Amino acid sequence: MSTLRTVALEREQLPDAEMLARARAFHELMDRRRSVREFSDRPVPKALIDELVRTASTAPSGAHKQPWTFCAVNDAELKRRIREAAEEEERRNYGGRMSEAWLRDLEPLGTDADKPFLETAPWLVVVFKRAYEEGPEGEKRNNYYVTESVGLATGLFLTAAHQAGLATLTHTPSPMNFLAELLERPANERAFLLIPVGHPAEECRVPDLRRKPLDQVLVHYGPGS
Repeated sequence: MSTLRTVALEREQLPDAEMLARARAFHELMDRRRSVREFSDRPVPKALIDELVRTASTAPSGAHKQPWTFCAVNDAELKRRIREAAEEEERRNYGGRMSEAWLRDLEPLGTDADKPFLETAPWLVVVFKRAYEEGPEGEKRNNYYVTESVGLATGLFLTAAHQAGLATLTHTPSPMNFLAELLERPANERAFLLIPVGHPAEECRVPDLRRKPLDQVLVHYGPGS
């Protein structure tokens, strides 16, 4: 016999026209989201970061294990150490670990091994994926679809930050083992993403990029309506 407890689903019954209007308005909001590398040092309240992580944690996850940890860093000395370690890895990447094709693809973004935003942004949010959990006797308990689940939660975090008026960057210095060491994370956690969070700099500029049109990312099967 199942022991699953259930509650009534809270839902809002909307006419098609209003659903479509909401979807279009939300797309217009999110279409203005850009990755930012020029941050202001203007403070961002801790309570705001807390709410962004609350939203991220509403993401679906394999067997509802919620296999993520969000580490929010605004200590200046720790940010400095993260920057130094990240730049060391990036110098190796740009100095030979990345393929020529990869480097060519990065050229339009104007990126290099220098990452001053890791100190300028008021917050660095490091997302860790929890490969497993430890039981009371130290036994390992599986988590499921960990990468997919953490990816979904991270997407909601980025969305919540943009909706709140903040800028973000998905930074992936590879390898990222140094983050677990600097933040003294347990053995079951692996660094997934490093996300600077804050206000964009006053004169912030971003690359002039275009997103793929709908017909390049969507395929319909059936007549629809």
